Amino acid sequence: MALVVCALVVLWLLACAVAPGLVAPGDPLAIHPLQGFEPPSLAHWFGTDESGRDVFTRVVHGAGPSLLIGVAATAIGIVLGVALGTLAGLGPRWLDFGTSRLLEVLFAFPGLLLALLFIVIYGPGITTSTVAVGLATAPGYARIVRSQMLAVRGAPYIEAEVVLGRPPLWRFRRSILPNVAGTLFVLVTLGVGQSIVWASSLSYLGLGAKPPTAEWGAMLSAGRTYIDSAWWLTFFPGLVIVASAAAATVLGRTIQGRVRGS
Repeated sequence: MALVVCALVVLWLLACAVAPGLVAPGDPLAIHPLQGFEPPSLAHWFGTDESGRDVFTRVVHGAGPSLLIGVAATAIGIVLGVALGTLAGLGPRWLDFGTSRLLEVLFAFPGLLLALLFIVIYGPGITTSTVAVGLATAPGYARIVRSQMLAVRGAPYIEAEVVLGRPPLWRFRRSILPNVAGTLFVLVTLGVGQSIVWASSLSYLGLGAKPPTAEWGAMLSAGRTYIDSAWWLTFFPGLVIVASAAAATVLGRTIQGRVRGS
C-alpha cells in the first residue's frame, strides 16, 4: 500500500511539473488583495497568501522548478561521483589513494555546509544553489561507485577479458558499466528526494529562489512570517516537500531491494 501511495504521489508531481495548467488553471503570481489570508476552503483548497494568491495554484506550479532543481542537482552529483569513483576504483593505486583521501576530507564537512560555502563564494540564486547541492552530494556518490567498481573489477569474467586482451575502454563499456547501472539508478532515485529537501532548505534561508517565485522553499520562507495567523502558508508547501522526498526514498529503497535480490 505504501508503494502504491508513493507511486501516485510521484505521478501527481510529474503531472504538476509537465502540465501545471491542467492541474491548477490560473496564474500563480496573480494578486487579489481583497482575498488575502483566506483559510482553506472549497474555493481555495490550500487557502490564499498575504497578497490573495491561491496557495494550491502556487504549490502546483512550484512543482516544476522544485523538481527541476532536484533532478539537475542529482545529475551534477551523479556525474561527478561516477567520474571520481571510476578513477578511484579502476585507476592505479596512487590515484585511488589520492582520490580516497580527497573524499575523506570532503566527508569531514557536512554536505549542507559545503553547499553554503559554495554559495558564499559565488552568490545566491537558483543556478548557484543547484550546483552547490550537486557538489555537496558528489562525495557520497563517489564512495559508493568506487566500492562497486572495485567489486566488479575483481570479478572472474573481468579477469577473463583481461586475459583475452580486451582493451580497458571496451571492458568498461561492455562489462563494468552495465553491472553498476542498477546501483546508479537507485542512487538517482534516492538522490532526487534528498536534493529537493536541500534545495528547499537553501531557498528557505534566502539563498535560492526568491519570493514571490512559485518554488516550495521560497514559499516556506515567505510564509514563516505569518505562521501564527496563517498556518496554511507553510503547512502545504512543507507537506509537499516531505511527500516528495518520502515517495522518492520509498521507491528508491524498493528498487534497491529488487536489485539486491536479483
